[in-house]
Amino acid sequence: MATIGQVISYLESFAPRSWQENWDNSGLHTGDKNAIVTGVLLAVDFTEQVLDEAIEIGANLIITHHPILFDRNVKSLTGSNNYERVLIKAIKNDLALYSMHTNLDAWTKGINWRIGEALGLENMRVFLPKKGDLRKLVTFVPKDYAEKVRNAIFQAGAGVIGNYDSCSYNVEGYGSFRAMEGANPFVGEIGKIHYEPEVRVETIFPKHLTNQVISALIAAHPYEEVAYDVYPLENESPLAGTGIIGEFPQPMKELDLLKLIAQKLNVKVLKHSEFINRPIEKIVICSGGCAFLVDQVIAAGVQAFLIGDSNYHYFFNAQGNLLMIEAGHYETEKFAIDIFYDLLVKKFNTFVIRKISKNYNFVHYFVNEDN
Repeated sequence: MATIGQVISYLESFAPRSWQENWDNSGLHTGDKNAIVTGVLLAVDFTEQVLDEAIEIGANLIITHHPILFDRNVKSLTGSNNYERVLIKAIKNDLALYSMHTNLDAWTKGINWRIGEALGLENMRVFLPKKGDLRKLVTFVPKDYAEKVRNAIFQAGAGVIGNYDSCSYNVEGYGSFRAMEGANPFVGEIGKIHYEPEVRVETIFPKHLTNQVISALIAAHPYEEVAYDVYPLENESPLAGTGIIGEFPQPMKELDLLKLIAQKLNVKVLKHSEFINRPIEKIVICSGGCAFLVDQVIAAGVQAFLIGDSNYHYFFNAQGNLLMIEAGHYETEKFAIDIFYDLLVKKFNTFVIRKISKNYNFVHYFVNEDN
């Protein structure tokens, strides 16, 4: 059996809440994290229909992409609108409401990556990597214990750089210390300076793993007092950022790209800027409302920019520079459901995991066939 908190911790090991934007409100909105999970329902948004379906299948945890308490100052719970009715029904029925929003957007293998895979992109990478998310750990270990300590901190998540793990730099030297009265030294004697052959071990880790990396270090280290330093880094993180950039196996015609996007995202309508009359070799994908990045995308030298939704005026910036394509907010972010599902079914088998049975997109389209 698994608790709601264990499910959340597992998901956030891939996309921690520290990655969310400061205006966002991902996380657990209602429910007891210590409750046993009876079932999980996955959706993009919280609606009354979503809650009804969760109750019908016996699920007590609903996971969505968009938060229910998002940029709204809820001052009362009277049931006067959808948000209040959802919260009231969730509390009455002991339903836990959890969301993973911009932290999932930021994950390298998140929504934008899934769209890129669907379009057949190659050489995908984060378009604007996060800065300030990495930390460097430096510690000093007796030579005979260096391998044990390295393995412990690697197991805790340190030492991953791109497609490589167990990364560290090691220098041999001598450490000195004098144990004072009351100490219980692993080596050396009370009151005498001791010199010990040690290895300086350096590695990096994402900041959200700080507690578990340091805990693993202290647990594996033989010294009574463990010497270590943690430094903030300004390096770009390969694990998180905004959007992805990728290449098509073969250059595409603009009309063929629009047809491909419409097919893979299952949409009937696409908004786009004027054709630039150039083959499409590279594209930036950023689900949701990312049109504000258009100038940075142009500077990257790509030919196309796929987004969820946009302000009218951003299309002016795209004119003549790239093909900007608006596919719909829901249409680009519905991939979150598949991501949640694929992660959860690999880890948990003691409760039902279901995708929402009906499309609850709030935006509808009319296509005038007469024109």
